[in-house]
Amino acid sequence: MPDIRVLIVDDDPLVRSALSHFVARDPAIDVIGQAENGLEAIAFIEKDQPDVVMMDVQMPEMNGIEATAAIADRWPGVRVLAVTTLDGSDTVLPMLSAGASGYLLKDSSAESIVTGVREVHSGASSLSPRIASLLVKHVRSTEPLPGDTELEELTEREAEVLERLAQGMSNSEIAQSLIVSEGTVKAHLGRIMAKWQVRDRVQILVTAAHAGLVDFR
Repeated sequence: MPDIRVLIVDDDPLVRSALSHFVARDPAIDVIGQAENGLEAIAFIEKDQPDVVMMDVQMPEMNGIEATAAIADRWPGVRVLAVTTLDGSDTVLPMLSAGASGYLLKDSSAESIVTGVREVHSGASSLSPRIASLLVKHVRSTEPLPGDTELEELTEREAEVLERLAQGMSNSEIAQSLIVSEGTVKAHLGRIMAKWQVRDRVQILVTAAHAGLVDFR
């Protein structure tokens, strides 16, 4: 029985149909609805909450950034995965800051999109390689923000996990690098999220960058 309930939001009916076809082939995923803009998405979620919303960015009535912010505020348990053709910093960074747990481009493979849905549902994050590179370039040039509140200090091992996260490593790669289990890495990431009150790996990275705690290479 499907255990990941998905809502697809895009103003192009052909794109909605294609995305639905891609993800519904996975027996664990059930597409429970479609919407053509952010307003329709919010109206749908008010009646029937999905686990994951696949969200386009540029749409009429209410765009994906506005809708994502509203969803993150009202339904923090609903994960948003951006799936769009737009890969500029003026869309990527606002979407991630609004609360999206992942950002994939529409030219990603069907397998990558299905994996993205599974990753954000599990509490991880999912970024296309080009998007990850863009995020790194942005935060590399970001001046640390003057903090009203100081971030809780990380342990030495948590800092090591953060450093490798900033290098773009996956959980399994971090585990291999530190010679620990993947479960241990997930536990460290969970503690960082709790300390900094953020919801996923993307927000850990953005928070650390703004605080000047990571040096991207």
